[in-house]
Amino acid sequence: MLSSHQKRKKRMISEINVVPYIDVMLVLLIIFMVTAPLLTTGVEVDLPSSSADHGLDPGQEPFIVTVDSDGRLYLNSEREEVASGREVEIKARTVLRKNPNTPFLVKGDGAAQYYQVVKAMALLQQAGVESVGLITDPPEQEVRNEG
Repeated sequence: MLSSHQKRKKRMISEINVVPYIDVMLVLLIIFMVTAPLLTTGVEVDLPSSSADHGLDPGQEPFIVTVDSDGRLYLNSEREEVASGREVEIKARTVLRKNPNTPFLVKGDGAAQYYQVVKAMALLQQAGVESVGLITDPPEQEVRNEG
């Protein structure tokens, strides 16, 4: 005769073992945490403050790259468009060699594509400029009528 213990069939356990999944998730988390900073690229810029103190020496002429609404590049206050980005790079490198303390600024039109402004900043960095500033209009002062 079969005992009552032998009569029972083993039931299948329908629970999912999540321990291996947790291990895989922890490994992936570590991989992403290590590789994420390596994937970050960009152009470092020093944004000018909007206060009256702009930090530029009055006697020092800045090197300004202007980006118009169509993405064309201009240097300083010249009205003639720059032929290529390479020309901007060469002129910036020359100015940097003559006076390494020259402030380098990018002036972008409000309607210019963001990509074009960043491209101008990247050209300056390729020329060896360590710090690139952005020219902005000061915020409009609200006139308060107290009465």
